Amino acid sequence: MGINHFTLTLISLSCLFSFSFPASTNAATALVFEEMFDVKSQSPSSLSSDGVTLGSIDDLTSVLPDGIDPALEQICEITDHPVECIVAAITFLDEKAPIEPLSVLKAGIQAMDNQTREALEEVTKLSLDPTTPRDVVPVLEKCREVYNAILISDQKSYEAIDDRNLVRLSTELGANVENALGCDDAFREAKVESPMKAMDALLGKIINNSLSIGFDMAHFWKDGLKG
Repeated sequence: MGINHFTLTLISLSCLFSFSFPASTNAATALVFEEMFDVKSQSPSSLSSDGVTLGSIDDLTSVLPDGIDPALEQICEITDHPVECIVAAITFLDEKAPIEPLSVLKAGIQAMDNQTREALEEVTKLSLDPTTPRDVVPVLEKCREVYNAILISDQKSYEAIDDRNLVRLSTELGANVENALGCDDAFREAKVESPMKAMDALLGKIINNSLSIGFDMAHFWKDGLKG
């Protein structure tokens, strides 16, 4: 597919997505990310683009016209879900920020926040849908509580980074690991298939990656540990 086609498609889809890309992002690359973050069409187990399952960094490299910065690849390789780490970083990384663990961590938290807001929108839509079974609505309300808790922890995580507070950052990121399971657990207890499974799966991977980077690599606290 040529670059002009990518550009035109990107423009036509722009109203469907709440996130934006750095000005330096190639239009073709941006479209790949938009497709990957359209998780309602994704399998819970993996991202894909143009029919290609992205199970590894090599798979991702094969569909990205701009390639992957070696520094970003090195950071994301330490996570359990490097493909999602790279996608989140390139999508949400400030174009003026250096590629280092702390900036990738911030991008991951922003991706987490964005994905959570998308999930909240979906929960609201399903709750208002007259075809949604009445016994499912209370479960969706539990999901809403979980997602709002994640948003609160995201804000506290940003504050912990600004305060160079490792203990607080680890606490908030760790809480979100548990929060990410809350919606699916609620549906499992209700013995109902969760309509949020794919969104929750991606959210869980983003949260897990953020915890790994925050705890193992973002050594901003070496100047003095705050607790």
